[in-house]
Amino acid sequence: MRIGVITGSGSYDLPQLENAAQRTIKTEYGEATVTEGHLDDAELVHLSRHGTGHHRLSNQVDHRANLAALLACKVDALVSLTVCGAIDPAAEPGSLVVFDDLYFPANRLPDGSACTWYESPGAAGRGHWIFDRPFSEPLRRALIAAAAHTGTTVVTSGVYGHVDGPRFNSRPEIAALAAAGVTAVSQTAGPEVVLAGEAELPMALVGFVTDYANGVAPQPEPVEALLARMAASKDIFAALAAHALPGLELVAPVGTVYRFGA
Repeated sequence: MRIGVITGSGSYDLPQLENAAQRTIKTEYGEATVTEGHLDDAELVHLSRHGTGHHRLSNQVDHRANLAALLACKVDALVSLTVCGAIDPAAEPGSLVVFDDLYFPANRLPDGSACTWYESPGAAGRGHWIFDRPFSEPLRRALIAAAAHTGTTVVTSGVYGHVDGPRFNSRPEIAALAAAGVTAVSQTAGPEVVLAGEAELPMALVGFVTDYANGVAPQPEPVEALLARMAASKDIFAALAAHALPGLELVAPVGTVYRFGA
């Protein structure tokens, strides 16, 4: 199985990749750099959404180029990893959340355009992604089982909320997301979920909670605590990948893409 892995803030590489080779892939949406290698019996294609040194802020990530590059590498599934801020107090800082649903009502890319592959009226293959839950349940189960080996508390379900960056959210904004049932938020994974779904690429999303979102805790922590957990997330995610990705079997796409045209 060939698995795409996207990492975010604090995790700009996968240090345990064997025979790692980096290359830049040109797509119709722009260029993206990937690193291909092996993790035991799994073939991995790693992509850092922000780039080395956090070159791109969340509002500068080119999601279509990233997903197009992974599709060009013929990955069979995608595991996306993100640090996040908890809205549900039960998702404590330092825990992992294996999400099972999505809150992304704007459905927009960072440039404000619609988050979809379907840009041209009448284009062959245009359609609608129809689903119950947006994430692959077999991938989720594998990640939940692997997370038990990381020494980290695991929240086995939750709603991922996509928010626009690069600023963090105000208290009323977080309160509105809490009312919608969101468990935790970050600024990048929403478009990845939608584009993977439209491409019929099964996907799972895991978050590492670095802090409580604005207004959730009685008193805000110093920013240094968030940064320390972000730095710690790299080893947690590496341990998760090491236990989850080898041995994964092919899984079916999520939902149905109802297409028009040949």
